[in-house]
Order: sequence, then C-alpha cells, then structure tokens
Amino acid sequence: MAQVTVNKLIKRYGNVVAVNEISLQVRDHEFMVFLGPSGCGKTTTLRTIAGLETSQSGDIFIGERRVNDLAPGERDIAFVFQFYALYPHLSVFDNIAFPLRAQRTPHAEVVRRVHAAAATLQMEPLLNRRIRQLSSGEQQRVALGRAMVRQPQVFLMDEPLTNLDAQLRAETRAELKHIQHERGATTIYVTHDQVEAMAMGDRITVMHQGRIQQQGPPMEVYNRPANLFVAGFLGSPPMDIMPAQFSQNGTAALTIGPIRVPISDALRHAIVANGHTTDLAVGMRAEHVAVVPEGTEGAQPVTVFAVEHLGDENVVIVTLGNLRFRAKTGPQATIQEGDTLHVKLPSQRLHVFDTTTGDAIRSPM
Repeated sequence: MAQVTVNKLIKRYGNVVAVNEISLQVRDHEFMVFLGPSGCGKTTTLRTIAGLETSQSGDIFIGERRVNDLAPGERDIAFVFQFYALYPHLSVFDNIAFPLRAQRTPHAEVVRRVHAAAATLQMEPLLNRRIRQLSSGEQQRVALGRAMVRQPQVFLMDEPLTNLDAQLRAETRAELKHIQHERGATTIYVTHDQVEAMAMGDRITVMHQGRIQQQGPPMEVYNRPANLFVAGFLGSPPMDIMPAQFSQNGTAALTIGPIRVPISDALRHAIVANGHTTDLAVGMRAEHVAVVPEGTEGAQPVTVFAVEHLGDENVVIVTLGNLRFRAKTGPQATIQEGDTLHVKLPSQRLHVFDTTTGDAIRSPM
C-alpha cells in the first residue's frame, strides 16, 4: 500500500472551477472519506487521482511516484464505481477474475485470489451465478471483489453503496470497514452521506465549492466545525444556527433571540480578539439542548412545532419567539405538537461563528 499526496490540484470545465487548488495527504493504510454535497468537487478529485480526468495544474503522488502523466492502468489503483460496471453475460467468478486475466495472471493464482476474495465477501456459493441473477447488494460485492483481487496500492470508491437499500447499506458499510482494516488498504471513499462518513472514515475531508473546508478525525470535525458550512452540513439532524449579539455589560454574554446566555472569559477573549463583535452566529446541536422541568434555573419556555419519532429517540423541533431549533429526548417521552416545554441552552457547548468570514471563533469540546 502507499500514501496519496495531492498538491495544489486545479481542475476546470470551461469557466467552471470544479477543484480549486486542493492539497491533501492520505496516509498509508488510511481510510479517508471525501464528504460534501453534489457538485462540491469530491468525485472530480477522486477521478483525477485515478487518471480518469486530467487536471490543469497540480501534482499527484501515489507513494513516491508522480503519476500525473501515467494512464489509469499504470497507477496501481482499483476503482469501485457507483454503478457497478459488471459484465452481465459472465459469471460472478469470471467478473471477479477479469482484471487478473487481463494482466495474464497464471490460472492457479487467478483461482486462488478469486476464492480468497469471495470468502472474505461471503460469496463463494454464488461464484457460478450470472450477474443478472444477483441482487443489488450481491452485485456490489462482486464489484468490490473485482477490485480486491487486484491487490493495488490504493482503493478508490465513488459512492459505492448509493444504490443499496438502508439495511443492506448498513451491513455492507460495516463489511467494507472491516475488510479495509483487515487488509490495511489505503482507501479514498467518496460520499454525500454524513452517517457513512462518520461511521467509516479514519479521517474526513469535507469539501464545498471545489475547496477543502475541514479535514480531521470524524469526531473532531463533528465537535469542532471549522466554519458555518461544516457546522450546518455535518450532523443528523444538522446543527441549528441562529444570529447572536455579544455584550459585555456586567457579565459577558451572548443574546440569542430573547435569551441571554452568560459566556466564559475564554470565549469573551476569543470574540474580542476576532475583531467582529456584532456579526455573530451561534450554533448548537440538538443533543446539547436539555429539556428540563419547569422552574429549573436558566430554563426557557418553548412551544413544540413538530416531533420526529426515530425509534431510539425523539427529535423535538421547538420555537421561541422568532427562533426555531431542535432538542432530543428519550423515546419514552410523550410530547405532542403545540405542547409547552422548558429547555436550557448549552452555554458550555455553544459554537460561535463570525458571519462575515463564516469561520468559527471557538468551537467547544
């Protein structure tokens, strides 16, 4: 396996800049996830690493080799596409064996590798079936097996689970992660699904409008979003963002709608040092908004706008004046639309952003 290094990569389609001077490094044996909305440049970056697209400038290294001028077949990579690109007239065995036969691998080695991949993917009973006889999940496993037998330096995967139903997607996600760790395969995985990114990635690269917004371990990116885009994109439900005003009259505080929330000296210093004390926004996650009994110190009465029953928890959407935000409760809570609840905002878990730049002023742990 090998690390992948991208340095100041630029890719244009006419006047559209799809990838805007991206630099990153994927470590040897790492599972890196490119995460972002449609059109953010994640698939274009992946395809350029693979050699399926040509960049206008920048360098790509796989291991120590600069691969800009190498054809895809010379880069020692395996690509798993969103649409499986299988041969329907061939058996599962022949589909998995295809790249090995193209390389004129000895027959005994082809048989050994195909059976090894099929065993890992629990597909040995299906090796003699035709592709058209398989379910979508089984076809996806064939595509993964075809990539695995290559034993490349790097695996590149472009939203390979998109076409699976929810249950099969969750099962295959776990299998993919297990296989990647078992084999120590350097992997770059593209998705727009944040749950998939959080569950699978050793690190996440969040992209938007052709640029990297933030990169880091999943929980670090989740707990310390670098800017408003990352804060609003990552999380299910997403972080609620609301305008806020800073004041130092007496105790330093942030005013969010009708609520005045005292803040720490550290946050006060960070806001003042930032230089923008008026154009602020506050973000908070639903799990940090506490539903509390009436009369609790600092509690605010709110009206229930809607309730989402998710089985293991409820997401309660509430209104307070012109504000609307979310809180979470246990599944046993009996809450209905129109009810009055009391909530306490998380003064120690507020995320504060400069709305002029979009950057985080401080993201609490």
